[in-house]
Amino acid sequence: MSAEKIRLKQAGWKKWGPYVSDRQWGTVREDYSSNGDAWSFISHDMARSKAYRWGEDGIAGICDDHQLLCFAIALWNKKDPIIKERYFGLSNPEGNHGEDVKELYYYLDSTPTHSYMKMLYKYPQQQFPYSKLVDENRKRSRDEAEYELLDTGIFDTDNYFDVKVEYAKDTADDILIRITVHNRGSNAASINVLPSVWYRNTWSWGYDDYQPRISAGSESIIELYHRDLGEYWLFAENPQDVLFCDNETNVKKLYNVDESPLFPKDGINDHLVNGASTVNPRKYGTKAAVNYDLHIEGGQHACIRLRLTKKAEAGFTDFDQLFELRKAEADEFYDDIQSTVKDNEARLIQRQAFAGMLWSKQFYYYNIYQWLSGDPAGPAPPSSRWNMRNHNWEHLTALEIISMPDKWEYPWFASWDLAFHCIAFSKIDPVFAKRQLVLLTREWYMHPNGQLPAYEWEFNDTNPPIHALASWKVYLADKEANSGEGDTDFLERVFHKLMLNFTWWVNRKDKEGKNIFQGGFLGLDNIGVFDRNAPLPGGGYIEQADGTSWMAMYSLNLLRISTELAKTNKVYSDVAAKFFDHFMYIAGALANIGQDNVDLWDEEDNFFYDQLRFPGCSTEKLKVRSIVGLIPLFAVEVMDEIDIHQSPVFSDTMKWFYDNRPDLSKLVSRWNEKNSQNKHLISLLRGYRMKKLLRRMLDETEFLSDYGVRSVSRYYLEHPYHLRLDGHVFSVKYTPAESDSGLFGGNSNWRGPIWMPINFLLIESLRKFYDYYGDEFKVECPVNSGNLVTLNEVADELSRRLSAIFLKDKDGRRPVFGHYDKMQTDPQFKDHILFYEYFDGDNGRGVGASHQTGWTGLVACFF
Repeated sequence: MSAEKIRLKQAGWKKWGPYVSDRQWGTVREDYSSNGDAWSFISHDMARSKAYRWGEDGIAGICDDHQLLCFAIALWNKKDPIIKERYFGLSNPEGNHGEDVKELYYYLDSTPTHSYMKMLYKYPQQQFPYSKLVDENRKRSRDEAEYELLDTGIFDTDNYFDVKVEYAKDTADDILIRITVHNRGSNAASINVLPSVWYRNTWSWGYDDYQPRISAGSESIIELYHRDLGEYWLFAENPQDVLFCDNETNVKKLYNVDESPLFPKDGINDHLVNGASTVNPRKYGTKAAVNYDLHIEGGQHACIRLRLTKKAEAGFTDFDQLFELRKAEADEFYDDIQSTVKDNEARLIQRQAFAGMLWSKQFYYYNIYQWLSGDPAGPAPPSSRWNMRNHNWEHLTALEIISMPDKWEYPWFASWDLAFHCIAFSKIDPVFAKRQLVLLTREWYMHPNGQLPAYEWEFNDTNPPIHALASWKVYLADKEANSGEGDTDFLERVFHKLMLNFTWWVNRKDKEGKNIFQGGFLGLDNIGVFDRNAPLPGGGYIEQADGTSWMAMYSLNLLRISTELAKTNKVYSDVAAKFFDHFMYIAGALANIGQDNVDLWDEEDNFFYDQLRFPGCSTEKLKVRSIVGLIPLFAVEVMDEIDIHQSPVFSDTMKWFYDNRPDLSKLVSRWNEKNSQNKHLISLLRGYRMKKLLRRMLDETEFLSDYGVRSVSRYYLEHPYHLRLDGHVFSVKYTPAESDSGLFGGNSNWRGPIWMPINFLLIESLRKFYDYYGDEFKVECPVNSGNLVTLNEVADELSRRLSAIFLKDKDGRRPVFGHYDKMQTDPQFKDHILFYEYFDGDNGRGVGASHQTGWTGLVACFF
């Protein structure tokens, strides 16, 4: 067993990690406005001067698991008007396609215990173009691309610093820090590097006025004491100076109030940049920075070494040897994980995908009741807060390390994103994956009515119900990692809570009680005619092909889990029967069995569509070919004969449906017919309909791109869909990347044409279908190619196309980088991967959030 795997079994090694957010400003947690305008309440410019209430942000930041003590780096190129303490980006109203970070940084490596970590930040030597980035993006329309940092030309002459930050742990609370600054230009340049340490402000809110202390121990040692953490020391090798201030709001600067502390949060910034007397000459406070004023010749580098430790006698004698040992152990760990991945390019991409996921863990703190009520030492929040977002989630109290979608653009958990994260995490740390899945089902997250919280921006929104699928996948991965011994305690624990959530769906999202579900936008913002979260024209509602199919999938996921649990507890046979019952009636609803005008399958187009139902029960199909119509493929499960017959109540229920409801039985594919391997297929789709759907999906003029399955058919590029209703015309047009519609708010680009999670689920479904049908069942891929392949080979082809987004093509270019030659050819750029939120349906370039390794990290599963 590798050293890292041994550490994973030991307590304490995850106490310190990369848990500092990339952005705390502009979040709902920090918003105390009367109108819910989170982006304006604390801006990037305000952030350096205002003490946060609920968390901290920084560059390459680490902290303990309660975020009492934080460490991060700050930089100053001696030309910027401010120190670079946090990443800059556009707020939602500033960007032509919504919010976006405008920095270049890369998460390059990490072990699951964070015993070794590495990241890279690229810092221009010229003045950072803050205003230019804002002004140019504001001028651009939705039809134009975003204006990125590379577009400013600031990296064209290589006058920038590569700042590489590495961490290595000697023990769980002894952390070695190495900062290597490379001058990539040809001329000498100067830079201030400011490794910074501070305590999260817990004393200003009126609950507990205890203040920890940071003070100078000597010219190269900082002493840190907190009653809950105990004593730490930060050893710094050969610093020029150590600067001290307090993590307190500069109320004079922000609010023109004459009660500011002498040495506020921005004191180090103002002292260094403006020469102000805003650092404590007595060398103590709650924030400190070690100042390294470096002059680096062109093409050369400088190295800074520090050590954050509980060992009073620690130093640098064994520093380099420990770093090399931890790096070697990280290589050993990933050599084992990647033992079947032979291609070096694939190994590089997969390892950086894992690194991005591990670096995207974040301390997440949010007590809704306190947030609604306000703090004793602060002004009372406006009364409107009790009628705004999240007001009915008073029970939610989060104080955890959680995997984030993107620590800058989405620095808050999202329930269905997190489920996908856990599937990928299960390959490197299944214990963490299990804990994350259990977390959202705990009583301080899950609503008393059974709803799972969606995301901070609006916990009431409804995400697709994939928690059960993720729990089953993680259970299987953990079982395999433990030589076939499954953690049924975990499975049972999460299963009981998911039954409550399933019941919430049945009671709240089936408007007419007909097993046709209306979940709202369900994460699919820009692919439909309407905003499915808003009141619809004509006062109707949408009967959703995807919402109904997600629930069919959910039924099968819970059925599969219950049959596993029934192996050791026969009571679960009854539960398995219940979910088979649910599934059969949902299948009947999709096919209009016993109902009026509900059939979501269109015989003319051979596709599933949403349907708009008006008052008075008239209907109209919304005939847009999108991934909404492919989601019925997800409702598929393959079960062994022995699993069915070990659950007699379940098998009796199956027989009852066969004998008494042949109208429903004939809808469900092959559930009563075992194949030559004694397997049964339970699916919404019989072979005929599945082939019709796949013919659409595998057509390169419709869904199939060189880089995966698009979320809207390319047919609508030349033939936009139009719907006339109530005197208005509603349209859908295929756009290969960002949306051209403002229908869904300022950020209308959330769900782009190629979307890793949906492609992952398509691949999973194809492999299940193949598991039943085998080599005899073939389809044409691509359509009109004459190439007949098995469903497993289709899954392989989709995996290959998705991987091709990141792999070098025959010209040595990575599609993810698009037209940026700097990223494609420069040795200092071309092998540093960014894992975007989604991808251009025509050329594979990355679009949206640039560090959404959470679910785009699923690409690690394709190698």
